[in-house]
Amino acid sequence: MSERLLIRLLADDGLTWLAQDADGHVLSGANAGAPPAQAFEHARRVVVLVPSEQVLQLETPGLPGARAQALKALPFALEDRLAGSVEDQHFAAPDRLDGERIPVAVVARAALRGWLDRLARDGIRADAVYAECQILPDASIVLDGDRALWRDAAGSAGACDIPYLSNWIAVLDAANAVPPKRSVFDFRDAPPLPLPDTDYHAGQRDVLAFLAAQLRHEPAVNLLQGEFAPVHRQAPAQRLWRNAAALAAAALLLLFVYFGADCWRLSRQSARLDAQARSVLHEAFPGMDKVAGDPRQLMDSAMRGLQGGAGDSGLMRLLARIAPILASTTRTTLAGIEYHNATLELALRAPDVQTLDLMRERLAGLPGLKVEVTAANSGTDGVDGRLRIAGAAP
Repeated sequence: MSERLLIRLLADDGLTWLAQDADGHVLSGANAGAPPAQAFEHARRVVVLVPSEQVLQLETPGLPGARAQALKALPFALEDRLAGSVEDQHFAAPDRLDGERIPVAVVARAALRGWLDRLARDGIRADAVYAECQILPDASIVLDGDRALWRDAAGSAGACDIPYLSNWIAVLDAANAVPPKRSVFDFRDAPPLPLPDTDYHAGQRDVLAFLAAQLRHEPAVNLLQGEFAPVHRQAPAQRLWRNAAALAAAALLLLFVYFGADCWRLSRQSARLDAQARSVLHEAFPGMDKVAGDPRQLMDSAMRGLQGGAGDSGLMRLLARIAPILASTTRTTLAGIEYHNATLELALRAPDVQTLDLMRERLAGLPGLKVEVTAANSGTDGVDGRLRIAGAAP
């Protein structure tokens, strides 16, 4: 995968391009025309170079305050150095405006919009746009066809026709106390120019490869700012955020579904337990079937009734009183008990009626109890009798 796709937009709207790796090395020579779709797929960044004649390179003193406010004041700080109306110009500045001197690039809005429309016709969406002379080394001149690109040691830069180059050098030298020795890179098929005090490199080939070699670090001023800022590179991140939001929504939906299913499962389990509790209640207290309420509470109420609660006529207290008498003899056997309406009925088996009646007398001797024999049936093994005990403890 290439790190950078470098495209040069020529003055006649033609295109040349090449690819660079992460170290800035050129992967191939310059290619004419628009890059193929595969080149864009493999590029992390798309950089476009535009004609320097239409981009004015300036410097201004550092601007205090917030960047947004400084950018609003910038056009008016440079207004007297511009030929056209500031409303028709696009101003680009570095991200940081706190330096002693700040480079500024100025281009007509119509020109920049026209370049972007031209690139869009070939499906090119740039991440950065620079003027050619922005990436030249200081104190250098590039001769390409009938044009000269130059960058002064002080940071000013521009382009001109080759016949006017000597005039521009004279102006630059007049502005410098000590004129610098300039490097000239000649990409023409023509005799070298008679430029004094220069380090002349004639016979150069592939101007785009030369420009790419200077682009190890991109300039601080990208023309694509403000209303022209690229948004397409944010699309993958936006898609990731949208996907993350969709996954979060799906997870939340699954959570609701899980809790809904869990509530339904617990509701069914509660219904089963309620049915089981009512079945136990029915087996223990058949008379409670028609009583509405929670089975557990009904069971507690019935048990408290059996225990006698705070009164003295409860089953447990009554059994505690008669148990010593029942256990004092082996001649009678307890066959069963029934308790309802504060009345206890005992089913006893005795060898004869006299023994049954003796048991009645002993129980009746307890204070507050009324005991009567309600049945006495003789059989081969003895007498099956029933005693009814009523009354309360004193």
